Amino acid sequence: MYYKYRIDAAVRLFKAGKVNFILVSGDNSTKDYDEPSTIKEDLIKNGIPANRIYLDYAGFRTLDSVVRCKEIFGQNSITIISQQFHNERAIYIAKRKDIEAVGFNANDVNVHYGFKTRLRERFARVKMILDLIFGKKPKFLGEKIEIK
Repeated sequence: MYYKYRIDAAVRLFKAGKVNFILVSGDNSTKDYDEPSTIKEDLIKNGIPANRIYLDYAGFRTLDSVVRCKEIFGQNSITIISQQFHNERAIYIAKRKDIEAVGFNANDVNVHYGFKTRLRERFARVKMILDLIFGKKPKFLGEKIEIK
């Protein structure tokens, strides 16, 4: 349900004219696992034009996605679309990396359904702090891709 709610939120924001482009960041570490392309297909099915969607194939972690948004895609001001617990962490990273960020909170799932994710989030927040303290860099940077 997290995924469905995030797709729904992105579509609502785009159709309302609140965002002009969507940068989809996710894991594509193997040829059989391609999160960004799957998300793009679902956005297109929901009416988002393909030429308004950019793909970040090296968004392995939230830190990677946020830093690459600025370093690779040249964005200094972003809207992060996720659930509130994840937006809080992503926005904190963005602020530490001098990126102006706001979060759009997609619908959340019920406590029972999301228990494992909430538990995982506790550890992710600790890891985020350590990563920021020790200057952790994204796994990959690469060539710049201009979003016009």
